[in-house]
Amino acid sequence: MSESSAREAADATSDSEKALGLDWPTTEEWKTALDSAYALALDYLTTLPASTVSHHASPETMSERFNLRLPDTGCAPAEAVCEWFSRAEPGIVRTPSPRYFGFVTGGVTPAALAGDWLASAIDQNPATWLLSPAAAQTELTAIRWLLDLFGLPLSWSGAFTTGATMANLSGLAAARQWASERLGFDASTDGLGGRPAIAVLGSTEVHQSALKALGLLGLGRDSITLIPSRNGAIDLDLFAAQLSRTEGPAIVIANAGEVNTGAFDDIRAVAELCAGHQKGAWLHVDAAFGLYAALAPSHSYLLEGIDLADSVASDAHKWLNVPYDCGIVFVRDSRYSRRAFGGSAAYLSTTGDPQLWNAFEHVPEFSRRFRALSVWCSLRSLGRNGYRSVVERSIRNAHEFATWVEQYPGLELMAPATLNILCFRFLPPDSKTSDGDLINARGIEHIQRSGTAYVSGTRWDGKAAIRAAFDNWATHSRDVDALKLAVSSALRDIAQVSHGEKA
Repeated sequence: MSESSAREAADATSDSEKALGLDWPTTEEWKTALDSAYALALDYLTTLPASTVSHHASPETMSERFNLRLPDTGCAPAEAVCEWFSRAEPGIVRTPSPRYFGFVTGGVTPAALAGDWLASAIDQNPATWLLSPAAAQTELTAIRWLLDLFGLPLSWSGAFTTGATMANLSGLAAARQWASERLGFDASTDGLGGRPAIAVLGSTEVHQSALKALGLLGLGRDSITLIPSRNGAIDLDLFAAQLSRTEGPAIVIANAGEVNTGAFDDIRAVAELCAGHQKGAWLHVDAAFGLYAALAPSHSYLLEGIDLADSVASDAHKWLNVPYDCGIVFVRDSRYSRRAFGGSAAYLSTTGDPQLWNAFEHVPEFSRRFRALSVWCSLRSLGRNGYRSVVERSIRNAHEFATWVEQYPGLELMAPATLNILCFRFLPPDSKTSDGDLINARGIEHIQRSGTAYVSGTRWDGKAAIRAAFDNWATHSRDVDALKLAVSSALRDIAQVSHGEKA
């Protein structure tokens, strides 16, 4: 091929790739693509407080809206973004809404969202220091700020994960490493096959994410000895008796905020029992949202003794109100994390400087999103006092709603308002307890379909119940009033349906 022919072929290839959108965009092309997302997001955010929280879209509805083949010919980036939003809109549950009380999700502060957008744009992988010194240092600083915010020892290590599931797994992986070394082997290199069993203890209210972590770590979901709880908190006498019967080192999982009622284990008492165990006991605390009680002077007593734990798992996408996904793991002795997750390969070679911090040695992932940026920006924006105000207002909202439930005929508060989660239920109109499950299922669906507010269902004390969580930074009394309106409307609907069935 002659030089001129090669040049013509190259030019043709370049034109073809440009037509396919594979050439580097111009400033205007970038702006057009990003402006479309910005316009959609701005409209979504500015209308969020008054928008329908959920359209309760069915699988059939969403399947039909996305029932299209992969196109052979593409389109402009702005067109793709707008088309997706148009197709998806009925299925978007507005979880950042100040009237969303279903799961403990939180919302998104402006600074956190801006930081998250910037993190996507600069696209850093904070796995190692050498991949991004800026990302690594931001994560170290954000973790230090959080340790200070929660009153945990600044000497502890920490890292960001996808959520509380991976945060629990990361803390329990360090615990598994510690326990295996106590038993004379190395779990990370030797495996668990043929080795002495590692005892795990927790209450009957242990979160499913911790059980999942035990399964993933090879310890087994059924390996945990479940201690009965009283009103959501572990029975200390039964726990002490079981721990004393445990012959080897133990891993203990405590709850700082049970998901249905917000109940806390007595962490100090559990920690002291762990410290007294002859073979040693690693205390891991699942504090996905409960860790934020440290910010409210009136409720910080719930966390007494948490500084005696060996690892703590929490979420930033809950009460810190940063975008999904963002969990946090804190570990007292980072040596066990490094032994559990550390690895080496030629392409991972570093300068050998022990001061370089590598996140992949503390958590399972190597490739990671730059979650620390949204955390850093939100903490810098609101500061300690801002977050204290968010937590205290959330607690006031929860207690205001609890008082209303207690006084409203036809409703029952199923547990005290310990922190920010309310567990309540609709009472059967004629006191037929056998109808309770059906009545509460109807009530939950009525509330969710109304779009005024959003709650989720659960079971507590063997009965169908409703859960309302208060942790959105933007929820005010007017939003609590909207929830009351949705609940009272559902109660009237239940009464009418029940009357019609009797007739």
